[in-house]
Amino acid sequence: MRRFVLSALALAFALSFSASARADMNVAVVGPLTGGYASFGEQMKAGAELAVADINAAGGVLGQKLNLIAADDACDPKQAVAVANKLAGDKVVFVAGHFCSGSSIPASAVYAEEGMLQISPASTNPKFTDERPGSNIFRVCGRDDQQGSVAGAYLAKNFKGKNVAVVHDKQAYSKGLADETRKAMNAAGLKEVMYETITPGEKDYNALVSKLKAAKTDVLYYGGYHPEAGLIVRQMRGQGMDTVLVSGDALVTADYWKITGPAGEGTLMTFSPDPRKNPAAAALVKRFRDKGIEPEGYVLYTYAAYQAWQQAVKTAGSTDADKVSKALHDGTFKTVIGDFKFDKKGDPSLPPYAFFKWSKGDYNQIN
Repeated sequence: MRRFVLSALALAFALSFSASARADMNVAVVGPLTGGYASFGEQMKAGAELAVADINAAGGVLGQKLNLIAADDACDPKQAVAVANKLAGDKVVFVAGHFCSGSSIPASAVYAEEGMLQISPASTNPKFTDERPGSNIFRVCGRDDQQGSVAGAYLAKNFKGKNVAVVHDKQAYSKGLADETRKAMNAAGLKEVMYETITPGEKDYNALVSKLKAAKTDVLYYGGYHPEAGLIVRQMRGQGMDTVLVSGDALVTADYWKITGPAGEGTLMTFSPDPRKNPAAAALVKRFRDKGIEPEGYVLYTYAAYQAWQQAVKTAGSTDADKVSKALHDGTFKTVIGDFKFDKKGDPSLPPYAFFKWSKGDYNQIN
């Protein structure tokens, strides 16, 4: 009898534990947690972790606590699709991700088919929302046609009469940004002296640098990520070139300066107005810094993705992707990156891109 009672209690405990586990709502953050772009994945993970902790501390979502799954896609399209399918199997209701457009675009097809809500904090390629496979796909960052328009106009105005080269690494984000910048620059009357591509992940770009030197390049516009950009800058300085590097939002990580050191002085890049300077984010920025985390780049954008989703779920009274999507399209969201609405494509009404300059190991807005 005692054995039966113990067994019954054990079974009851197991069932209770199982019910409690089922009550948790699975959400995810997906980005490159390994590989050359891992610093951005860590930014997103940091933002998601604090957002989920804050939501849970306030009572969770619809009375349920959130269980965060952090997944690594390594910015690889095939791995991104595999991760998306795994998350569908885990019954994830919301994904903050991915980082690379080349990952977000194919993964979005899985999320649309599986009825999962996706908000990317960082994928800027226009195709991500222009050709989205369902109404459940959103982003809280800008677009490369917006970023390229700002960059191209700036180059034409500030480097008139200079030799400007355009280079990218052939990835979706990189090519899109470089081409949009080139188009805007050309429309403003400045033609490039050279248009080249490179292969990402290499360690020696001196052949490219020699071509840039032969073309007497004053300014290099680079569409790509910080590891390659940093190496190109160092190798330009190694060949005695003082060419100015101009790039996009994929340089908003302290890892860029770790690669370049003083060679990166004066590097210019486009990024949305720094959310760390938003007065509404001051308390949150302090909390991150108190935890030893500098909320650079896409930390606050990921936090904001969770804020927008949480507010939409509250309005919808459900985590159903169709209902939450409608709430996202209809609402205005108060977040640490500012208040905004989503347009019919799933893009946010945030301030335009600005220019930043790297100096002495940090970047600051200059216009």
